[in-house]
Amino acid sequence: MSERIFLVGPMGAGKSAVGKALARSLRLDFEDSDHVIEARTGVDIGFIFEKEGEPGFRRREAEVIDSLSRHDGIVLATGGGAVVTPANRRRLGRRGTVVYLFATPEQQYARVRHSTHRPLLDTDDPQSALRKLFEIRDPLYRGIADIVVETDGARVAEVAGRIRTELEALGDR
Repeated sequence: MSERIFLVGPMGAGKSAVGKALARSLRLDFEDSDHVIEARTGVDIGFIFEKEGEPGFRRREAEVIDSLSRHDGIVLATGGGAVVTPANRRRLGRRGTVVYLFATPEQQYARVRHSTHRPLLDTDDPQSALRKLFEIRDPLYRGIADIVVETDGARVAEVAGRIRTELEALGDR
């Protein structure tokens, strides 16, 4: 089983919650790239978007993913847009096992609609924004994923268990 597990997927797919549960069950460290960015900068993601725009945030994100994806014994939850940066896709795909947590735009909206820290949803029609992001990013997630796990209607422990089963199956090949 890989000692580097990278979770990708859209906002609201459960990457942080599932990642923590998976790391606990596998006795690995857990990191969330967005939280590391916030800790390093001392400000939240929304502030970075406001001051530096999405390109500034993506540069910071790429640096953090480059660093964290080199660590052994890690479950890394990436931000929903991490896959838009080609270097991130290459690094994640080459350095560990990539798990795509799939969630439909409807499920994403149900999970994040009350969130106040999602800069890409700061729009008059967040459901439409989620659908557009999904259309662009779903092929990118699938393009690097070793495992795809659906999260719609599933509990955190259930998703973590499915991932663990899939990881064990990959290890047996």
